[in-house]
Amino acid sequence: MPDDSRYSRQILLPDIGPRGQEMLGKSCVLIAGAGGLGSASALYLAAAGVGRIIVVDDDCVELSNLNRQIIHSEASLGQPKALSAANRLAGLNSKIQVRPIPERITHENIDSLLTEGVDIMVDASDNYETRQVLNRASLRHGMAWVYGGVHGFDGMASVFLPGRTPCFECIFPHPPAAPPGKEVVGPAAGITASVQAMETIKLLLGIGESLANRLLRVSGLDMRVHILDLSPNPDCRVCRSASTKP
Repeated sequence: MPDDSRYSRQILLPDIGPRGQEMLGKSCVLIAGAGGLGSASALYLAAAGVGRIIVVDDDCVELSNLNRQIIHSEASLGQPKALSAANRLAGLNSKIQVRPIPERITHENIDSLLTEGVDIMVDASDNYETRQVLNRASLRHGMAWVYGGVHGFDGMASVFLPGRTPCFECIFPHPPAAPPGKEVVGPAAGITASVQAMETIKLLLGIGESLANRLLRVSGLDMRVHILDLSPNPDCRVCRSASTKP
């Protein structure tokens, strides 16, 4: 049974209630990355009572991470990010299960990572290649994933649902000509990751209207929010093909 005291404020919401809280407790989310996006989204999902969280990241904590990667601390410097994140999540909510995997997500290992009852993938990566892996695994497994991107003061988020929305490669068919810079202010990651956590909770509970078929863009400097409608690419060779292999 859910811990009514811990989750009392969200159980009061008719869209959640005791039944919804029990559903969260039985859910499993894979978070691809424990950086700026993964930090905030993991903390909110753990606090909300998502029963199992798998954190995958092959990097170690560096001092330059700490302006935005709020799940880590100075005491975590040099530690694998997956392990540092798992320790923090366990301290926040000892009732959930957290599995750290200090590896890079690849086409070779993603299928084995998803065999553990994962319900949704959360993209907290910082590169096109990992998102391509998530996208193709999503299509193979019929699994939703929540996209997020951040740069400078700005962030983006969307939801990809196989068979119901364009796929990631419909919208972003090629990697950027030049890799994005490393400039980012912490709250931009926090805003985007909070949206991702909200979308994940809604999807797990089947409530509200998700960002499926829409791309949310937040401009931090002027606090303007734009929502763009997304359409499938009829020429997409990934989701329009019978093959979803790498």
